[in-house]
Parts: sequence; C-alpha cells; structure tokens
Amino acid sequence: MDNFQTVLRFFMNQKATIGYSFMALLTIGGERIFSMVSFQCPCNPAQNFGYGLTFILGPAIVLLVLGLFFSTRLWRLLTGCCINPFKLCPRGNCFGCLRVLTNIFTGACVAPLMWLSVALLNGTFYECAVSGLDDNLVVNLLCHNKTMKCREELARVPCDRSKLTSDERMELLLMLRAQSQILGWSIIIIAAVVGLLTSCVANCRSKVSYLQLTFWKRYVEKEKQQFESFAGEYASKLAERNMQSFFDNKDPAPFPFPNHRAWEEISELYTFSRSEQYYSTLQRYVEKADRDYTPEKRPVMDLEHGIEMS
Repeated sequence: MDNFQTVLRFFMNQKATIGYSFMALLTIGGERIFSMVSFQCPCNPAQNFGYGLTFILGPAIVLLVLGLFFSTRLWRLLTGCCINPFKLCPRGNCFGCLRVLTNIFTGACVAPLMWLSVALLNGTFYECAVSGLDDNLVVNLLCHNKTMKCREELARVPCDRSKLTSDERMELLLMLRAQSQILGWSIIIIAAVVGLLTSCVANCRSKVSYLQLTFWKRYVEKEKQQFESFAGEYASKLAERNMQSFFDNKDPAPFPFPNHRAWEEISELYTFSRSEQYYSTLQRYVEKADRDYTPEKRPVMDLEHGIEMS
C-alpha cells in the first residue's frame, strides 16, 4: 500500500511532464496520420506552396484555438467583462491582467509549437510548400549550378514525377528536408531557451521564497479540488431540496449559499501580497471582517445565456 501511494504521489507531482509527453505523442501520431492518409502534394507550381503551408500552419492554428477555448483561466478572466470591464483590472492591477493573459497564451502555444516542430522535422509538408515557390532567391538556392530543367521541374520533385534524374531529385529532396529539419530544431531550441529564461525571470521576481511558492501552488491545487467537491455536493443538495419542495407542494426549506457579490469577489484575479498573507481570492474573502451575508437574489432563466440575476 505504501509503495502504491509513493508511485501515485510521484505521478501526481509529475503530471505536467506526463501531460506534455502525452501531448507530444499525440502530436507525432497525428502528424504521421496526416502525412500518410490525407496529404497528397499536388506538384503544381501554383498550388504547392499554399497546400503545403496549410498543412503546416492549419493544425497549429486549430490547436492554438482549442488551447485557448479549453483554458479555464481565460474564461475566468473574461466572463462578464463586457458588462463590467473593471473585472479585467481588479484594484487597478492591469499589469497583472496582462501577465495572466500572456501566461494563458503561452500555455496554449505549447501544442502548436509541438506540431510545427514535428511537421518540420519530418519535412514532407515543407518539401511540398517550398518546391512551389517562384521566388528567385529560393529557386537560385535550390538550383544553384544546375540546368534550367531544375527550375522547370522543381514543383514536381516531391511527387517523383519530375524529369530530373534520380540523383538530382534525391539531392533536391535531401536539401529541402535538411532546411525543414533545421527550422524544426530552431523552433525547439528557441522555445526551450525562451521557456528557461522566462522561468528564471519569473522566479527571480517572485515575492515569496521557493518553499512558500511550492506551498502556494499545492494550496491552489487542493482548493480547486475541494471547490469542485463542495460545489457538486451543494448543487446536489439544492437540487434535492427543490425537487422535494415541488413534489411535496410546499415552501422550500431555507438553504443558505453565497450571494452574487461573493461569487464575483472569489472569481477575481489574485496576486500574492506580503501585506496580506492570503493564497487565493477565496481565502481573502472568507477571512475579511466585513463580509456580506445577504442571501442571493432569486435567479431567473434566460433562454440564451442560461441564468441571469433578477
């Protein structure tokens, strides 16, 4: 039992690394499926570039959009900001809002960067895209010291339909693949260096020590788990009370729960301050002396947005 708990604790501590590793495997698998099943370079000077570039950037853009769409922090930040724009900068902390948006966008860029790296390291999409370029600089680079036929047949090289000799075609493919892999490794190296520097700067500017920062992260994680548990439990109790009241045809029993203002306060952005030793907006709210205990107003259903306050 102790060994099982040790293994479980290890995986819980390394869940970010495991998640990124799983994401990398999915990216590699997806790229291979695209390459073998759906990708067919047209080998046409007018279409190669657009077709190849679409397979390089298209999935990356989709992954970026999905990363932002499934970001809980983004929706926590943006929900209700059109009605109350000051939610984006609580207590005038617009720099904190910008920093959170940057962190959200950076996190959403992990999967797209993985796709770009894997797609470029494989080289299939890049070969098709660059072979369709009509730019003199690119053509001169690829067909340097070669006959005019190289320029004419360059777009057909990825499809093995060119009139070039086997050696000339293989030389062009190897050159294109080398360029693609250089770009792929450049993205990996730049992303790794930028990530390291960003982490160093963030830790150097931290207002708390390493151990307190570790405790803070652990607390936020536990608070999230407890909130989901308590929210599910209280939602179940409230639904049961309402069903009981409806079917028994009598007034519902009193059921205290936070008012609208309380929900707004615990949903705000929070940054640690040495002047107030709180680790979240929830802790700050429950420990303040002037809490508002006014019951919540009755919600009314809105067909478009779910519920709104009456």
